[in-house]
Parts: sequence; C-alpha cells; structure tokens
Amino acid sequence: MAEERRFLSASGVPIALRRRQHSASCRELAVRGPRLQLRSLSAATSAVWLAAYGLFALSENSMVLSAAIFITLIGLIIYLHFVKIDQESLLVIGSLGIQVTSSYASGKESTTFIEMGQVKDVVINEAIHMQKVIYYLCILLQDPEDPQGVSEVVPLFQSSKPRLDCLIEVYKSCQEILEQRKTGPQSS
Repeated sequence: MAEERRFLSASGVPIALRRRQHSASCRELAVRGPRLQLRSLSAATSAVWLAAYGLFALSENSMVLSAAIFITLIGLIIYLHFVKIDQESLLVIGSLGIQVTSSYASGKESTTFIEMGQVKDVVINEAIHMQKVIYYLCILLQDPEDPQGVSEVVPLFQSSKPRLDCLIEVYKSCQEILEQRKTGPQSS
C-alpha cells in the first residue's frame, strides 16, 4: 500500500512524501524533490556560452569558446553526479535497522545502513539558520559505553529539507515501528 502527499521544503519548493508499508514492522518513506528543470539548465548554459562568446569577440582566441564548452560539460556532470539529489528515502525495518538512501540525478545511489541495536531514538530537532528556525529529522545513535548517552546524531533528508508538517508524518511512522520493537520482546 503506497500513499503520496505533497508538502513544501524549508525554502518553499514543492516536494512529495511517499509512504509505503511493506509489513507491520517495515515502512519505506521517500521524499522526492523537484526534478532538474531543462529551462534553468538551458539558461545557465546559455549564459556561460554567451559570456564566453563575448570574451572570444574581444580576444579573438578560439580557446575561450572551447574552454567554456569543456567547463560547462564537466560542471554539469559533476552537478548531476555529486550534488543534485532527486530523492531521499528511509527504509525502517523493526527487526533489522534503518537504511538511508540518496538517489542522485545521474542515477547514482548512496546508501547507509544503521543496525537497530545502535538506534536510540528518532527525533525532530531544530536549528537556527539565516535568521529563521528550521526543523530536521535525525537518528540518535546509542553510545556503546553509556546506554543512556548518545554517540552520534545522523541527520536525515539533508537535501530536500522538508518542513515540520512533513517531518511529523515521517517521525510518527518511525516511532510506530520503534515502539513495536520496544514492546515486542517483552510480550513474547
């Protein structure tokens, strides 16, 4: 069963949250940002090439045009492969752990897995950024030496930056599974 809802990011960009429940203790939550717009890509490329043509007209050196084309293509490849994230997903499996995946515009995926034994909690945190308060979801990892302590904070959805209403939906889904994990062994 999959459900998709529309939200806004912290910067006001439309994003979509897709919730898919695979079983009672397994949920996938994916935040998809806007796709790369051909219009903005064309505008940026045209601006660089027009500036290069202006320099070519002044200097009459054809290397300026070749360099502009080369730099634009290399820059585009770097942007698509390392910067532009299309989707960030969270797969929460109560008995195993949490898998965090970022899908880039080039098709590359970056995946991190956190064992459930390391997860202390999933919380919504707040930060002050450029004169405004922003909220973000993070996983608190349990300190192996101090069971009451936190060893690391793993922020989620760093690229899409969903607003609080979207984060609350994800938080509730994660907490339902974490609660099942806490109460499950005791009832057996």
